[in-house]
Amino acid sequence: MKAVLPDRLYERKVSVDSMDWALLRELQDDGRLSYSELSRRVHLSPPAVAERVRRLETAGVITGYHAHVDLTKAGRHVVALIRMSCYGPRCVLRDPEVLRWPEVLEVHRVTGDACSILKVVTASMADFESTIDRLAPYGQPSSTMVLSTPLSWRPLSPLSPAADQGTPGLE
Repeated sequence: MKAVLPDRLYERKVSVDSMDWALLRELQDDGRLSYSELSRRVHLSPPAVAERVRRLETAGVITGYHAHVDLTKAGRHVVALIRMSCYGPRCVLRDPEVLRWPEVLEVHRVTGDACSILKVVTASMADFESTIDRLAPYGQPSSTMVLSTPLSWRPLSPLSPAADQGTPGLE
């Protein structure tokens, strides 16, 4: 019997060089920068910047451009991580509808005694309780309330100085 492996294992390895990292730093700081402004900041011509950004997008290094939203100011006062212990046909990971619930921001498949961890945000504790009740048919939910978030997001950067010395451009 042949093992079925996730498609991501077969993805082509992408080389990100120091100029790509410079572009990524700028775009992660402000995804609305024009190619002209990007070119000024990284000291490349606008056409060269446009080509590099296009290649980073095509290779899947840049997956999108997003606004960071303050959850509390958007009316989401309750933030929790829910560990789901569910397996088999009723597993929460097998139901694409759960992925569309507006209160579910992230779903992570994990190892250990749980199958997934969900990050959920709701307007109130009553709404949170309702979310837990909706998840219960999938398995046993176990929640951890988030009291504060000292680091909510950080731009991706090279893992080491050596990683910043890749070959120019994408392979």
